[in-house]
Amino acid sequence: MSRERNRNDERSRIAHLAARLMAEDGIEDYGAAKRKAARQAGVPDTRQLPTNEEIDAALRMHQALYQSVEHPERLRALREQAMAVMKQFERFNPYLTGSVLAGNAGKYADINLQLYTDSAKAVEMFLIDQRIDYRAGQQRLYISGAARTVPTFTIEDGGTEVQLVVLDAHDMRAAVRTSPEGKPIERAKLNAVEALLVGA
Repeated sequence: MSRERNRNDERSRIAHLAARLMAEDGIEDYGAAKRKAARQAGVPDTRQLPTNEEIDAALRMHQALYQSVEHPERLRALREQAMAVMKQFERFNPYLTGSVLAGNAGKYADINLQLYTDSAKAVEMFLIDQRIDYRAGQQRLYISGAARTVPTFTIEDGGTEVQLVVLDAHDMRAAVRTSPEGKPIERAKLNAVEALLVGA
C-alpha cells in the first residue's frame, strides 16, 4: 500500500513540476515537460510518468494559483488572435486545437490550427500570394486509426507562432490523434471560438 502511495506521490510531483515548466518556461510538448520534470524530481523510472490529463489538471491549478490575472488576459488575447488567423484562412475550413482551445496555454504558447482542404498545395500558394513567410514541415498523426504524415506550415503573427496542420477535406469526419492510443484531438470551428470569448 505504501509503495502504491509513493508511486502516486511521485506521479503527482512530476505532474506539478511539468505543469510549472509548461506555465513558466513555455515548454509546449508534454513528453519533453514530463522527462525534464522527472529528471528534476530524480525519478529514473519513466513508467511512473503522469498522463497528459494529470498534467493538464496540475497546470490549471498552477495557473489559478500563480497566474490568476495574467493567464485569463493572455488566453483571451491568444483566442482573439487565433480568430483573426482563422478568418484569414477561412477558405481552408480552419479549426482551433491545442492549449489555446483547451484554456491552459502557457506563457509562450503557439496557436495550433487544423486546415481541411483537397489541396495542401493551395495552402502553400495562398501563403506565397499573401506574402506570408512560412516554414514547411511534417507531422505524424493517426487518422481513423491509420498513421499518416501530413504537411505543416508554421507562420508568425505578432511574435506568436501559428502552426497550420493540413488535412484532407474528408478527414473532418475522422478522429485525429497524436498517438495510436491517445484521445482524439479536440477542435473548434470559428463560431465555437467566438462563443468561448463571449462566455469568458
